Amino acid sequence: MNQEEFKLPLGQKASLVSIVCDKFENHSTILETNNSLRELRELLRTLGLVPGEEYVQNRKQIDPATMLGEGKLEEIADAAREEGSQVLVFDFELTASQARNIKEITKLEAVDRNTIILEIFALHARTKEAKIQIEISRLKYLLPRLTSMWGHFSKQRASGAAIGGEGEQQLELDRRMVRERIEFYKKQLDEVQRSREQQRKKRQNQAVTAALVGYTNAGKSSVMNRLCKVNVLEENKLFATLDSTFRTLNPDSKPPMIMIDTVGFISNLPNTLIQGFKTTLESAMEADLLVIVCDISDPNYQKHIQVTQEVLKDLKIEEKEQVIVFNKKDLLNDPVRARIIMRNYPNSFLVSSYDESDMKNLRDHIINYFLSKQDHYDLFIPYEAGEAHSRIRGNANIMNSVSHEQGIFYRIRVPDFIFQQLGLNSYILAPSEAKEWEHNPFS
Repeated sequence: MNQEEFKLPLGQKASLVSIVCDKFENHSTILETNNSLRELRELLRTLGLVPGEEYVQNRKQIDPATMLGEGKLEEIADAAREEGSQVLVFDFELTASQARNIKEITKLEAVDRNTIILEIFALHARTKEAKIQIEISRLKYLLPRLTSMWGHFSKQRASGAAIGGEGEQQLELDRRMVRERIEFYKKQLDEVQRSREQQRKKRQNQAVTAALVGYTNAGKSSVMNRLCKVNVLEENKLFATLDSTFRTLNPDSKPPMIMIDTVGFISNLPNTLIQGFKTTLESAMEADLLVIVCDISDPNYQKHIQVTQEVLKDLKIEEKEQVIVFNKKDLLNDPVRARIIMRNYPNSFLVSSYDESDMKNLRDHIINYFLSKQDHYDLFIPYEAGEAHSRIRGNANIMNSVSHEQGIFYRIRVPDFIFQQLGLNSYILAPSEAKEWEHNPFS
């Protein structure tokens, strides 16, 4: 079986289908459904499909076989063909049997929101780890749907059972191949993750980190570029960044301050992607500070913050130090709304990533946060201990230094875990000694 047969051709038109049902999560009201459809429209655009018309049915109960009623599906299919669409994209997950039933009724391709997200992830993954994780997710999602993909065999059955048997044998062969490929990729992923774990431990011993987290398309990469003065990919698309990116925030500080740009969150993430999604976010788990970036111009900003906090809770890092950054203030035309949001979220930042003053204030805040968490040490190091002087200058922030006849007094600021690696404990001064050495140079 060739998976390429089942990829969506880019550039073609796709009609959007949804429902409103008070018993269906995230689609219980017309407002929830419209918000979800707006996001689905952006997902289609990100994938390279042309969003067509939206078709919504109000229902009291979900049809277990087709979600929508058969008559409504036929009506939608006729309208979709008239607008030049050959694909129906459903704004919720379809089971394998539901997709098969819908396809039989409409005679059109039927895919769901999960398929779109999986294809976007596959299209945008850059690192080996992300590519493997996404391929595992796609194969797991594909496995129970192979039957519907081999539906054309049933149409070929005439009087001879041999044709049907051939199709069934091929289906079982494909299932076995998919399972084998999943196991193969899992072994590859284990190797990549072991290597990444070693890199993570090395960073932990040499740097402090802040992770940019938040809903997709909140502008995390733009904030990263302005804070670190680098050129990370930034696009006005959902999931433009899938791989964690590491950059130096302040090269002059000791130890280095590292910023991490992470994959954006989204509601209703496919179950097959959740584990891989969390694994990609493990970089946020090692961070000392979480910088939550939220698009203040989006009317659903509160929902986005809620989803972000839920993901952080799932990762068991919701207790980490956090700062909320409301981005894209340049797109917000309601100053009253901005004031209300800032009042509801004290100690947060209202910024535009294109405003140099905003970015400087945010950058200073993050740097000062890390400096405030560092410990102070007063040391006196004789001149002959040359290696000790080098370790001080290379690994600590020197707040004050005073030269004396026998050596140099240092007041430094450095994280305790870094100081313990420097081997300078024997040079630490008691408070009374520090006061004397600080004020009596060359006495």
